[in-house]
Amino acid sequence: MKDTDFEQWLYNNEKNTLTELNPRYIIRFKSLHTYKRCLSVIKSQKTSIYKDKLQTLPVIRGISCSASHLKLFEGFYPAIASIEIDHKIASIHAAGEPFIPWGVSHIHAPEVWSRSTGKRIKIGIIDTGIDYSHPDLQRSVYGGINLIHRHLLPMDDNGHGTHIAGTISAASQNSGIIGVAPHGALHAVKAFDHNGTAFVSDIIHGIDWCVRYRMDIINMSFGMKSCSKALEAAVHNAYYSGKVIVASSGNSGKINQMDFPARFPQTIAVGATTKGHKIAPFSNRGKRIDIYAPGDKIYSTWLQGKYNVLSGTSMATSHVTGVIALLLAIQPNLSPKQIKLILQRNALSLKTKRNIIARFGEVSASRTLKSIPL
Repeated sequence: MKDTDFEQWLYNNEKNTLTELNPRYIIRFKSLHTYKRCLSVIKSQKTSIYKDKLQTLPVIRGISCSASHLKLFEGFYPAIASIEIDHKIASIHAAGEPFIPWGVSHIHAPEVWSRSTGKRIKIGIIDTGIDYSHPDLQRSVYGGINLIHRHLLPMDDNGHGTHIAGTISAASQNSGIIGVAPHGALHAVKAFDHNGTAFVSDIIHGIDWCVRYRMDIINMSFGMKSCSKALEAAVHNAYYSGKVIVASSGNSGKINQMDFPARFPQTIAVGATTKGHKIAPFSNRGKRIDIYAPGDKIYSTWLQGKYNVLSGTSMATSHVTGVIALLLAIQPNLSPKQIKLILQRNALSLKTKRNIIARFGEVSASRTLKSIPL
């Protein structure tokens, strides 16, 4: 038999082989006798193919091998019954692979998961609650409090808090999403009602709860235009209790203006960026912003097991909280002041217009953690 005869036979039996990248094949023989004789010949040649992805399939009188080994079977044509590509298929029971939203990838969080996933870092999210029944959050929510209805659990009835929680620490094992710090310990502090409104007194109570129950980080993805001395006192107390407070700067698109509580110096004030490393048009900006993070069109968890896309400095704040959780998991003794400086020193440069000054750049999980010695 000529080489061309065998090659033509291969082509006729599996025309799709020319479109596969690095294909593997399943070769079946017409008789058990021929199958055994083929194995005997291969072994006698003392080839290394048994160490290089060759598998025997006696139940079908077959062999699975890579394309480079096809020539070994040339002498057995036409005793070969069939040849086909050994395709890869997904399990019919699997819902799919977890999805990493663009913001999580943008700050290079997946690059550091081999070193830190934020394990055991306690994060208090003062917001509308968390839908802790969401498949992506069931392993992430460890407790919380409902400050509106004290006898109820802090279940989210708005969606905002669940969206924030997903970006920080979603931990899907199927077709959901992965957050920045997938092993962070989230605590839902429901101070905002279904309309997304809250009394300052409930927010203060929420901050106090985070201090008393030893949260490491307090995420505050909300803002108000007027200054509350009472709120300032609560933030001051939390800061000097060693709590890292991360707050959204506001969505007014103003230069050198910020909402409270982000304006308090004890917080880490966060602005929002786009995929293009630019400050988002809606984000407050300027020298008062401590750090920027992805906040434009952020895909995250939502109520009733769903997902939603939202934009805002609230979304940016959750990315920064996640990076801090990654950092604290490997260096738990850092103070809030030290953490702010580490984030800023390792931030990425932003593309800004001439009339816009960004004193600090965009948060980077990889650069931040690489700056901490092993």
